[in-house]
Amino acid sequence: MTFQRFGLYRGRGIHAIVVDMTTMTARPTPAGSLPGTARGVRARVTYFPPNWFAAVMGTGIIAIAAHGLPWQPAVLSVVAAGFWMLACVVFGGVVITTIGHWLMDPAVARSHHDHRVVAHFYGAVPMAVMTVGTSTLLVGVGVVGRDVAVGVDVVCWIVGTLGGVVTALVIPYRHLILRRAHVGEAFGGWLMPVVAPMVSASAAAILAGQLGAGWARTLVLGVGFAMFGLAVVAATPILVALVRRFRTGDHGAATMMPTWWIVLGPLGQSVTAVCLLAHVAPDAVSASVAGAMHEFAVAYGLVVWAVATVWILVAARLTVRTARAGMPFAMTWWSFTFPMGTYVTGSSALALTLGGPVFEVAAVAGFAVLVLAWGVVAARTVRGVVSGELLRLPIPGC
Repeated sequence: MTFQRFGLYRGRGIHAIVVDMTTMTARPTPAGSLPGTARGVRARVTYFPPNWFAAVMGTGIIAIAAHGLPWQPAVLSVVAAGFWMLACVVFGGVVITTIGHWLMDPAVARSHHDHRVVAHFYGAVPMAVMTVGTSTLLVGVGVVGRDVAVGVDVVCWIVGTLGGVVTALVIPYRHLILRRAHVGEAFGGWLMPVVAPMVSASAAAILAGQLGAGWARTLVLGVGFAMFGLAVVAATPILVALVRRFRTGDHGAATMMPTWWIVLGPLGQSVTAVCLLAHVAPDAVSASVAGAMHEFAVAYGLVVWAVATVWILVAARLTVRTARAGMPFAMTWWSFTFPMGTYVTGSSALALTLGGPVFEVAAVAGFAVLVLAWGVVAARTVRGVVSGELLRLPIPGC
C-alpha cells in the first residue's frame, strides 16, 4: 500500500492528511507525529477530490438512459425527470463544495494534480458537465423549455469538450508517459481522462439533432467525429495495459476493484457515439458517406457491444469474489454506475440502428441493474456525507 502526504501550515497548527492511494480517501495523521506541530491543537482538513463528480455522472446517466430505452412505459418519463433534477442538484452541490475546498485548503486541493491516482479523476469533471447538459436537453426540456434546454446543452457541451480534450492529452502525458507508469500500476481510473472525448461525441450527435440545418450543426458533428477518433486513439493503449495487468491476476486492493468497471465506459460509450453519429449523419453529409457511416456503425457497434457484454460478466464475477472477501465502501463504488449506463445507452442505440429484441432486452436489463447499483452506492455515499467521514477528517490526539 502506498501513501502520499500533504501538509498545509496555518498559523500555529498543521493541516495534514495522508491520502490512501488504494481508496482515494484520506485518513488523519496524529498531530504529534508531524515535526513542528503543537500538541493540543485540533486541525481540520477538507478533502474533496475530483472523483466526486462521478456522482453527478452516475446520477445523470440514469435520466439519459431512461429517455433512450426502447420500451417506454409512462412511469419512465417521471423517473427520468426525477434523476435529471437530482443530477442538477448534486452537480451544484459538488461544484460549491469543490470551490469551498479550494478556498479552505488550497494546498491539499492543488495536490490532487500530482496524485498518481486522484489526478486521473479530473476526467470526471468535463463528463459531469456534459451529462448535465445532455440530460437537460433530453429530459429537462419539458420543464425549462426548448430554448433554455438547448442553450444549457450548448454551453455544457463546449465547456465539456474543451475540458475533455485537456484531460485526454495532459493527464495521460504527465502521469503515464513522463512518469513512465508500468503495467503493474494500471487501474481502471486511467481511462477516466480519455473517455471524456467519447462522451463529447455522443453529446454532439444528440445536440446536432436539435440544431437546424447550417454551419452550426455541421460544426458540431465534425467535432463529434473528431472526438470519437481522439478517444479511440487515446483509450486503446490504456485498454491494452489494463488487459495485461488483469491477466496477471493482480487486480489491486479491494477498494480499487470497482474501477475495473470503468473498462466498460469507453466500450459502451463508443457504441452509443458511433450509432448516434451515424443516425444524424444523413442531415449533414452526402448519402454515400452516410451509408458508409451506417455500415461502419453496425460493424463496430456489434463487435464492441459483444466485448462489453463479456466484460460485464468478467467484472461481475470479480465483484462477487471481492465482496465475499470484504470490499469496504469508497468513492470508487461510483464506478458501478456510469459505465453500466453507457452499456444501456449503447444497447438502446443498437436497437435503434438495427432493431431486434436482443438489444432491447439488454438495455432494459442493464437499466434495472444500473438503478439498483445507483441506489446502493448513493445510500452509502449519503451516509458518509452525513457522518462527515467522506468530507472532513479531524486530527486525533488533541
